[in-house]
Amino acid sequence: MEAQASRETESVLIVEDDPALRRSLHTTLDALGFEAVEARTSEEALALLRVANYDVVLLDVNLPGMGGVEACKRIRRLFPRLPVLMLTVRDAEEDKVEGLEAGADDYVTKPFQIRELAARIRGIIRRYQAPELPSEWPLQVGEIFLDPARRLVERSGTEVKLTPREFEALRFLMERAGRPVSHARLLNALCGPEGEDRREYLRVLIGQIRKKIEADPAQPAYLLTDSHFGYRFRAP
Repeated sequence: MEAQASRETESVLIVEDDPALRRSLHTTLDALGFEAVEARTSEEALALLRVANYDVVLLDVNLPGMGGVEACKRIRRLFPRLPVLMLTVRDAEEDKVEGLEAGADDYVTKPFQIRELAARIRGIIRRYQAPELPSEWPLQVGEIFLDPARRLVERSGTEVKLTPREFEALRFLMERAGRPVSHARLLNALCGPEGEDRREYLRVLIGQIRKKIEADPAQPAYLLTDSHFGYRFRAP
């Protein structure tokens, strides 16, 4: 393990078993102004997280021992306000879904452009460090209830477990119930300007929310698609 990261700059914990890629990421992120710390395994990363503070975790999916998905679940449980960005060589939708369901805030498929990766990292850190908005009134549309203050979602009185990103997407759409929201506007709200062209990611995210709040995700009654434009939540 390496020494603890200081808090003078934005710190990134790189969890990657490929030594060449790990060192390359470390060197490049350092050059871009981050403070990078390395871990070879999920177990090593969890040990580091218990003794030092980091701004974001860059977590590979394919790791020896405890895999990246299981590690993400543990990080989300132990450190709910710590952003996690997953790295994967796989591009199948089910792999992306698995990472998002584990609580990852975002994913990047290898190979990737390092400056795009840096922009994603900065965007995630910025969103997590932004002051929390004042509590607002709960939202109710049909059987769907959302309480921003308690970060609670219920369907017909039963609590629905959403990841942080799923919650923010649902909240954004419910606050504008009945009004269409473009892909670009929703992505900008969730990911910042650097995410406005990531429609595939948005499609996966919306699909996961539908599985959790809709009686029939294939025929959604609440989270509706506006063809070639975006999404809207059913009007109250």
